[in-house]
Amino acid sequence: MKQDSAAGTCTRICSSEADADALAQRLATSAALAHATLHLHGDLGAGKTTFVRLLLRALGVGGRIKSPSYAIVEPHLAPARATWPEGLAISHFDFYRFNDPREWEEAGLRELFAAPGLKLVEWPEKAAGWIPLPDMELHIAPQDDDARAFHFRALSPTGARLLETLRP
Repeated sequence: MKQDSAAGTCTRICSSEADADALAQRLATSAALAHATLHLHGDLGAGKTTFVRLLLRALGVGGRIKSPSYAIVEPHLAPARATWPEGLAISHFDFYRFNDPREWEEAGLRELFAAPGLKLVEWPEKAAGWIPLPDMELHIAPQDDDARAFHFRALSPTGARLLETLRP
C-alpha cells in the first residue's frame, strides 16, 4: 500500500482488496465515525460498494451486505464497543438511480440524515443540494494495474479526525 498525504487530504494506493481491507480496518478504529457522513465518488465499478462492505465488516456488521442501488438506503447496526456502547447505526445510501435531486426529499430521507450514526453515501452528486455536506469525501480511481487510488479529503473537524486514523 503506497501513501501520500497533505493537510486535509490523504491518498492511499491499494494494490489489492487485502490492502483496501486494511485501509477500511484502520478507518473503523475512529470514534469519529459515530457522527460522520462520508461521500463516496468514483466511476461505475470503481469500488465504492466494495469499500463500504469492507468498512462495514471492519465495524463488525455481520450477515449479507447488499448494495442499496434499488432500495436507496440499507440500514445496518454495528455491535457495541467502547466507542459506541449502544452500537453504531449506519445508513448506506446509493443515489445512482436518482434522476432528480428532489427525489431525496420525496423519499423521506431527511430524518435518516438527521439521526445519529454513520452515513455512507454513494453517488451523492445525484442528490446535490438536498443532502447535507459530508465530513469527508472519498474519491476512488482504478489504476492501470488493477490497483485503486483512494483519495480522502476532510471537510469538517470530524473529517479531520477520520483522516488522522489513515495517516501513518
